[in-house]
Amino acid sequence: METVNTTERLKHLRSLMKENKVDIYIVPSEDSHQSEYVAACDARRGLIDTSKWLRYLLTIVAHISGFSGSAGTAVVTADKAALATDGRYFNQASQQLDNNWELLKQGIDDVPTWQEWTAEQSEGNRTVGVDPTVITAPEARSLLEKIKKKGGAALSAVTSNLVDVVWGSDRPPAPKGEVKPLDIKFAGQSSEDKLEALRKELEKKKGAGLIICMPRVFISATAPKTNPFRIQRRLTRSLGCSIFVAMTTLYVDRSKLSRDVEQHLGDKVQIKPYNAIFEDTKAMAESLEAETDGSNTPKRKFMISTKASWALSLNLGGEEKVEEIRSPVGDAKVIKNKTELDGMRACHVRDGAALCRYFAWLEEELLVKGTKLDEVNGADKLESIRSEGEHFVGLSFDTISSTGANAAVIHYKPEPGLCSSIDPAAIYLCDSGAQYLDGTTDTTRTMHFGTPTQLERKAYTLVLKGVIALDTAVFPKGTSGFQIDSFARQFLWREGLDYRHGTGHGVGSYLNVHEGPIGIGTRIAFSEVPLSAGNVLSDEPGYYEDGSFGIRIENMIIAKEVETAHRFGDKPYFGFEHVTMVPYCRKLIDAALLTDAEREWVNSYHREIVQKTKAFFEGDERTLKWLQRETKAI
Repeated sequence: METVNTTERLKHLRSLMKENKVDIYIVPSEDSHQSEYVAACDARRGLIDTSKWLRYLLTIVAHISGFSGSAGTAVVTADKAALATDGRYFNQASQQLDNNWELLKQGIDDVPTWQEWTAEQSEGNRTVGVDPTVITAPEARSLLEKIKKKGGAALSAVTSNLVDVVWGSDRPPAPKGEVKPLDIKFAGQSSEDKLEALRKELEKKKGAGLIICMPRVFISATAPKTNPFRIQRRLTRSLGCSIFVAMTTLYVDRSKLSRDVEQHLGDKVQIKPYNAIFEDTKAMAESLEAETDGSNTPKRKFMISTKASWALSLNLGGEEKVEEIRSPVGDAKVIKNKTELDGMRACHVRDGAALCRYFAWLEEELLVKGTKLDEVNGADKLESIRSEGEHFVGLSFDTISSTGANAAVIHYKPEPGLCSSIDPAAIYLCDSGAQYLDGTTDTTRTMHFGTPTQLERKAYTLVLKGVIALDTAVFPKGTSGFQIDSFARQFLWREGLDYRHGTGHGVGSYLNVHEGPIGIGTRIAFSEVPLSAGNVLSDEPGYYEDGSFGIRIENMIIAKEVETAHRFGDKPYFGFEHVTMVPYCRKLIDAALLTDAEREWVNSYHREIVQKTKAFFEGDERTLKWLQRETKAI
C-alpha cells in the first residue's frame, strides 16, 4: 500500500468550498443509497477498489484522502483535514494517509467521532457543507444539532458535489451492467406476493406512499405469474423505487433493463429515468399540501427509510412531512424462505469444495513445486476454480489474499505489482466469497504451510473456540446480535486480547454479502433488531498482531428454532446451523487448549465436510489427500 500525496487535491477542493461559501466540507464513503461498496464514479472519499481504475486514479485530484478502505468519512476545513474510520482500517489508513491528514480512530477512548470533530471545527459561526444525496436525513439532523451546540452557523445542502466538480471529465462513467430477472426456483416467492405485503404495510400505516432507495433489493410490480429478481452491486450503480397502493414506479437507467426484465415488469410498473425521482418527490410533496388541515401538517405522510438521503427528505417537505421507518424491505429480506435457505446450503457445499481445491493446489505449488506466487496470483486462481461451479455469477467481494503482516490488515486488498509473494513460512489469510444464483458465500480460513509459532497456534485456537461457542449458542427469542457477541470474544478476553471488528454480519441470498439490519457485534445498532429463524449471518472472530500476522476464521450460520428441555416464559429458543464446508488448519490448532466437547465438535464438523464435498473430488487425488489429512481426528 502506497501513501498518496493529496496536497493539490485538497487545494482544489478548498477553492471550491470558498466559492460555495462553506468553511467545512464532508466527504462520506457512501453513495446516494448508503451503499457499502460503491461504483467507481461514486468513490469520492478515497481510492476506488476497482483495479481497472486504480493506478490512474492515484494521480487525479478527485480522490481526496488517498485512503481506499470501504468505510470512512473525510472532513476538510480551510487548514485541516481528518479521516475517520473504524478498527478494521486503522493499520491500512496509517499507511495510506499523508501528512495532510489526521486519522480519527473511531471507537477509541478520547478520540472524537467525525461528527464531533466537525462540530468542533464549526465554532465561531462557521458553515458546514455536504452533498445532501450522500448523507441520511437522521444523520443530517443529528449533525446540525451538534454544530449549533458548538456555535456553528449551519449545515448547508450543497447540491453540486464538490468532489465531482473537481473530478470533472476524469470521473468514471456510471456502470451500465444489465439487470436480469431471477427465476422463482431460486427466489422461492413471487414478486407479486412480496409487493402485496409492502402494500399492506403501507395501508396499515396509512402512508401516502413508500420510497425505497436500497440498491441491493428491488421487488417488482404485482404482475401475475412473474418472478422476483435481484440486482447485484457490481452490475448496477443505483436505482430507486416508489410504491403506492395503485402504482409502483422504478427509477433506473432504462438501458440497464434486459428484454426479460421489461416483459417481467409489464405495464404494472412505471419506469422513469433515475434522476427523475427528485422532481417527482417535489411533486408528491405538493400533492399532499391539499390534504392538510390548516396546520401545515399533512393528514398522511410519505414513508421513507431511515437510510434514505437527506435530499429525498428535503424534497418531500422535510421531517414534518415524512415518516422515517426502518425499511420493511430490509426487515423482510433478512428472513430467508425455504428455497433461499436450501440454496444457501447447496451453494456453500459447492463453494467449500472450490476452496478445498484451492488450498490443496496452493500447498502443492508452494511446497512441492517451489512456485513463487504472489497474493494476486492466489486470488485469481481461486476465482478461476470457483467459476467452474454450478450457478456461479461472480465474486461477492474482492478476495482478501494476504500473507504474513498483510494478514493483520483486516480488509487488505492485494494489487498487481504492489502485493507480496505468498510466504509458505508465514500465516496466509484468505477471506473470499462468491455470488451464485442460489446464494451468497463468504468464508475466511487462516492457513500455515510451514511451522507456526506457539503464539500463532494459541491465537488461532482461541479464535476457533470463539467460533465454536457462537455456533453452539442457544438463546431465547428476542435476543439480538449485540447480546451474544461476547460468546465469541470470551476466550480472547481471558488472555487480554480482542479484535476491532464485528463478530458477524447478515448475508443476502444472491444479494449484498453484508446485509443489514442484523449483525453480531458491539455496535448499538445490532441491539435494535432481534435475531429470527431464517437469518443468515457470519461467525467470524479474529486476532491481529500489527506488523506480524492476522488470524480470522469465518463460517456462515443460519438461525433456527431448537428444541430445549424447557421453554421459560413460553418462548421459543434459537440456535445456529453452520453451512460453510471448509476444514480448519490442523497445524494451527493447539488441541491441548480445546475441551473434549470442542474437540468432538471439530471432528464432527470435519466428518460432515468430507461427507458433503467428497463427490466433487472424483479423480482429484491431490485434493482428496489434502482433505483426508486436514480432517483427520484431533
